Amino acid sequence: MTREPLPFDHRPDPALGAALRQALEPAEGSHTAFVARLLARVDDLRGTGSWDRVLARWARVGVAAAVVFSLAAGYLVGRATAAPARPSVAEALIAPRTPVVEVVLASVLGN
Repeated sequence: MTREPLPFDHRPDPALGAALRQALEPAEGSHTAFVARLLARVDDLRGTGSWDRVLARWARVGVAAAVVFSLAAGYLVGRATAAPARPSVAEALIAPRTPVVEVVLASVLGN
């Protein structure tokens, strides 16, 4: 299976360039207004929490999800590997593929 390469355009994107210029150029030619706007944005980002607080929130959710997943996987594996129930003497006598020795042993041990 061959895949066609994706088209690549090395030329600058005019829409993206205009949006970046509008966002990064100082408003009304004032450098101080741009710096103030930038510092205000940095202060907003600091209010959301530091990186260790963000990771701690995600770690709690991750540990809870891992516990739930482990319990569910253990339950499913336990059910899949559970020993099958032993057949009764009547079932053993009716089943054509059961050897006679096991039937006699089961009837002796069962009584």
